[in-house]
Amino acid sequence: MTADCEVILTEELHRIAPDVAIADIDRTADLREEFDIDSIDFLNLVSALGQRLGLEMPEADYPEFHSFDALSAYLQKKM
Repeated sequence: MTADCEVILTEELHRIAPDVAIADIDRTADLREEFDIDSIDFLNLVSALGQRLGLEMPEADYPEFHSFDALSAYLQKKM
């Protein structure tokens, strides 16, 4: 299941930041900085992940999405 979450997260991030290679990022660093995404892109990412996975991702949980690894773990926990 972890691999599935990472694949989906990678695909959605690639849609938003197509020039950033996942292999080149620090998976524990700030997600927005690593992918150079603004708040609208971040909301689009959260919305796309929620729709694709059929998950509720309330705004109160957004602080948990601070890095690639943290967001991947959150998705795995919710599925």
